[in-house]
Amino acid sequence: MDQIEQLQEQLHKQEKLASLGLLSAGIAHEIQNPLNFVINFSKMSEKLLKELTEIVDDNEDKLPEADREDLEDIVTNLKENMSKIVEHGERAISIIQGILLVSRGKEGEYLPTDVRKITKEYVWLSYHAMRAKNRAFNVSIHEDYADDLPMTMAIPQDLSRAVLNITNNAFYAVWQKTESLGEDYKPEVTVRVSSIDDKISVSIADNGMGMTEEVKQRLFENFFTTKPVGQGTGLGMGITRDIIENKHGGTLTFESTEGVGTTFTFTIPIKKK
Repeated sequence: MDQIEQLQEQLHKQEKLASLGLLSAGIAHEIQNPLNFVINFSKMSEKLLKELTEIVDDNEDKLPEADREDLEDIVTNLKENMSKIVEHGERAISIIQGILLVSRGKEGEYLPTDVRKITKEYVWLSYHAMRAKNRAFNVSIHEDYADDLPMTMAIPQDLSRAVLNITNNAFYAVWQKTESLGEDYKPEVTVRVSSIDDKISVSIADNGMGMTEEVKQRLFENFFTTKPVGQGTGLGMGITRDIIENKHGGTLTFESTEGVGTTFTFTIPIKKK
């Protein structure tokens, strides 16, 4: 009876997640249109700014030197601002497109994927999600991304979900330890993406609570979670292993010492079109 009740509770959570997924897809679709306008008008403004600069250069001798210097500073700042608007707008668009692909049932499609970009994007997405839940949460994030990583055929939505699951656990582990030790503890998460032979390796390490032997044994067991009720479904790591090993033909390993921290590492083969 306890197992039946647990399964019913998990099914109820999954129904809520499914409804939330549909709602998220609708919100994503509505947000995408104004974001496109923001990006397009920013690019148009950059062109207008370039034309303005050319006009100013043509009339340089008619302006006092102090005004020219002020104008140059303003133009430089405006160019930087426009560039940042376009950069972050396009990042937001890429996240929204991922949500829409999942909602349309295309999440199983293999596409040329930049693993470095996905990892960085979803590590910070996880961090900001944790900060949204608890404004006092903070952690030092150390990043080491190889510059020469090739694109590989992968399912980007699934790969991002795997990174998100692992990173969520890492942030939760350091938050738990922060609550336990207070200011004497300095939470850290280290992210590395590199290539080994014909594989891409992603490593996410934390100096959090670590795992007991029981947790290590049951880590990939469905519905097993160490989080309080309402904060975890116990499905994340099983889904992550399925994504890495079954869908991408890779490997997922971990090392953990109780009270010291945990490192998850997954590798996927580099596949061309």
